[in-house]
Amino acid sequence: MRECLPTVRAEHAIDLVILNVENATNGAGIRRKEAEELLGYGVECLTTGDHVLDFAEVHEYLAAEPRLLRPINYEMPGWGAQVYTAAGGARVGVVNVCGHVFMKERCTVRNAFAAAKEAVEKLRAETPLVLVDMHAEATSEKLGMGWHLDGLASAVFGTHTHVQTADVQVLPSGTGYITDLGMCGPHFGIIGRDKDVVLKRFTGEEKSYMKVARRWIRLCGAVFELDCATGRCLDARLFRHDFEPADDPAMAAGESD
Repeated sequence: MRECLPTVRAEHAIDLVILNVENATNGAGIRRKEAEELLGYGVECLTTGDHVLDFAEVHEYLAAEPRLLRPINYEMPGWGAQVYTAAGGARVGVVNVCGHVFMKERCTVRNAFAAAKEAVEKLRAETPLVLVDMHAEATSEKLGMGWHLDGLASAVFGTHTHVQTADVQVLPSGTGYITDLGMCGPHFGIIGRDKDVVLKRFTGEEKSYMKVARRWIRLCGAVFELDCATGRCLDARLFRHDFEPADDPAMAAGESD
């Protein structure tokens, strides 16, 4: 991230970067140390998800750092929505919300659809530009949120399942949408974890700690071009940035460490 963010921003003419940090600390959760490091790279907003509850130490930081969002429908310290200033001066609202289907809810939660719509409408009183991170397991629930907020949010993007989807689009009433942005991290594995360890779990051979994979580092995401006057999405497109080629000799040899 540190090495390539300036290049990615310049290449795609990006004015504001939102990074989901749900798994930034050793593959699950986020601590203050990693959050501050990522903010130091020039990221304007960090979003989270269900793993925001993994480290109790981050709760105090959430209550003090408005650039780190927690799901707005989770009853816990911190902000679930905030307005940020993009390069060029545009004000952009961001909402972080967590879905329910197949998700473990470890705190008191509100309905994601009601909470997200309420937050978007509130932010639109300040700016027409509002983006929503829908952190959820089920593709249907993410797409449902896209349609639920079509014409209200400038864009709805899904996170959590780690695999970039091919359905980036602009919905009929002007909301940009993608079911999942994909993963920023090691792709020589299974959703960021060492493939051999995960395969042993799938085959019933062994259950051990699923260490983070180490190779084929790739940044995945989407770029949304917005009309600053209306908040409508004008264009939505995927991006991928590879640090290592897929044909790296080490990977071809089957090395995982």
